[in-house]
Amino acid sequence: MMEIFKVAKERLGYNFRRCTTILVLSFIALPVLVRVFVSYHDSAFDLIAGLANAKVSPANTQDVAALGFDSTNDSSQPTSLPDQKVLNEQLPPRFGNGSISKNESSQATSIPDDSLVDGLLAPGSGDGSSSKNNSSQPTSKPDDQPLSSQPTSKPEDKPLSTQPTRKPEDKPLSSQPTSVPNDKLVGQPLAPEESGLNTDSSQSTKMSNDKLLDGLLSPGFDERSCLSRYRSFLYRKASQHKPSPFLLSKLREYEDLHKRCGPHTRSYNETSKRLKSSHTRSTGGCNYIVWLGSNGMGNRIISMASAFLYALLANRVLLVDHGSDMTHLFCEPFPNTSWILPMDFPIKKQFHTLKQRHVRFRDISEESPPSFVYFNIPHGSYDFDELFLCDRSRALLERVPWFILSSDQYFAPSFFLSPSFKQEVSKLFPEKETIFHQLGRYLFHPSNQVWGVITKFYQTNLAKTEQRIGLQIRVFNRKTSPFQVVMDQILSCMLKKKLLPEVDAQNSARSPPNNSSKTILITSLYSDYFENMSAMYQSKPTVTGEVIRVCQPSHEEYQHKGDNLHNMKAWAEIYLLSLSDVLLTSAGSTFGYAAQGLGGLKPWILIRPKNKMVPDPACRRDKSMDPCFHYAPRYECKVKNITDSGTLVPYVRQCADRHTGVKLFDDHKRL
Repeated sequence: MMEIFKVAKERLGYNFRRCTTILVLSFIALPVLVRVFVSYHDSAFDLIAGLANAKVSPANTQDVAALGFDSTNDSSQPTSLPDQKVLNEQLPPRFGNGSISKNESSQATSIPDDSLVDGLLAPGSGDGSSSKNNSSQPTSKPDDQPLSSQPTSKPEDKPLSTQPTRKPEDKPLSSQPTSVPNDKLVGQPLAPEESGLNTDSSQSTKMSNDKLLDGLLSPGFDERSCLSRYRSFLYRKASQHKPSPFLLSKLREYEDLHKRCGPHTRSYNETSKRLKSSHTRSTGGCNYIVWLGSNGMGNRIISMASAFLYALLANRVLLVDHGSDMTHLFCEPFPNTSWILPMDFPIKKQFHTLKQRHVRFRDISEESPPSFVYFNIPHGSYDFDELFLCDRSRALLERVPWFILSSDQYFAPSFFLSPSFKQEVSKLFPEKETIFHQLGRYLFHPSNQVWGVITKFYQTNLAKTEQRIGLQIRVFNRKTSPFQVVMDQILSCMLKKKLLPEVDAQNSARSPPNNSSKTILITSLYSDYFENMSAMYQSKPTVTGEVIRVCQPSHEEYQHKGDNLHNMKAWAEIYLLSLSDVLLTSAGSTFGYAAQGLGGLKPWILIRPKNKMVPDPACRRDKSMDPCFHYAPRYECKVKNITDSGTLVPYVRQCADRHTGVKLFDDHKRL
């Protein structure tokens, strides 16, 4: 009996120790489990809330979900993005109302969509949204929502392309694999460090130069925070215009300056406090230019580039006020800092009242300059001319720490007319017409959200074609430029200039394809032009046997000012146009200016119709890729009189599409 009791006691002691151990572990694990559950519940709630808040009407579900084509126009549908992947309203509604013409011999291969994040990120794009160098946002805005951090397949986990290097003049490959992340599917080689291939040092160096755009870009960024920055070279031909060594040096110096003086640095905080004072004192070496934009995306992009050029020349730090209608559009352009004006900027709430003021530099005291100057670049302002062209105004502005500039114009040509800036800006840009081409490629990188839209549309519609023709249509007045007149003008230009083949009106039977294809990318607020051109090439074969496809990402019907989703689509379409081989733009359109500058393209300009008549000629080739400054400077400092700035120097001349404007040229010949 004693032995049985002894054994039972030993077992009881063992069980007691085991229960004690279990209880201790439970007390340790319980808080962890509770925290995991709460985190999961919150993330699940955010996901469901994003879905519930997405504005997807039944009539537009296909438009919201698809980055390909609208079912009413398409003869063969690419795979659509399921609308349950459209989160937080980040996929622009109605983006993708285009078509592939029925006379094509093969359809664009659809891209799997099961790895898209928020319905916007490219497959295999990774999880870089958490980086501090992500898309440029007002970082302290209370209602900004974080991006989804769902796991996605990594690019390096996919099969890698081993296609040979394609020279700029080579034709695009006719087919692409679909198992590779979409930003690699462009018939271009991967960088050696991404492909894992054994390459010699010269090839590796060349690939690095391509990736950094010949040194234009700084290598110090987290690649996943901005996929487009180091992958844009995979989508466009290498630029024939190399940045000058002086420009590269100046950009690196500016990056150091911005890092030292950027938002929430000690210098920024001290200089900001002085805004509450009526007059300025020593600022510790940091002066600023604050950019305020207006009007459409084209205006904003080209005016931001102009403001940055001024920052380079005047040794100022550029801060931009993007507002709620420009979030999730661009990546941060400068490493380890931000260019976004902080939400707590002391006089930010006064911006709307400052716009009512009219600054005259001649009225500013030289003895006691103010702590800030607000300047709005109106159309044809002599005060603007005096500011940038006259030494006295420039010297006075140097003593003002905060220069707040509201602009929708490309005023870069003015610096070549300024005695103070002419020498340095000429050294920065020996090829004078490449100012926006270089600065635009340096500054403007689509955010991961917009990049996902761009790459998806590109692969579905543009990657497999022999030639990409961009057609940007802006109708400023539908009464003076009715649809049929503009349509006839477009066809007259494209057929007479041999940009497109004629259709064979006598023969409805299809001739054997000659394995050559062209795709027309139309960007317009209206769908009429797409429908007309698509029907034309669907109904009849071409006389050359070429396959003609037509696509249009969206048609908004009118410009939605203050709408962030509208601006996302506009920015995506500007970028897609810049990937064209040939470009046609509407006269006077800043949307087209931005596209041609980014792509380094000299477009065919569609002359604006008059009296409801097709112009003759219908179009003319521009001789410069740089945007037009619509309102040329007319104030001559030395004689203090009005003059024609288009005659002062041979490389600043009248725009081909705007008689009141000037732009930069390199040919030094009259148009």
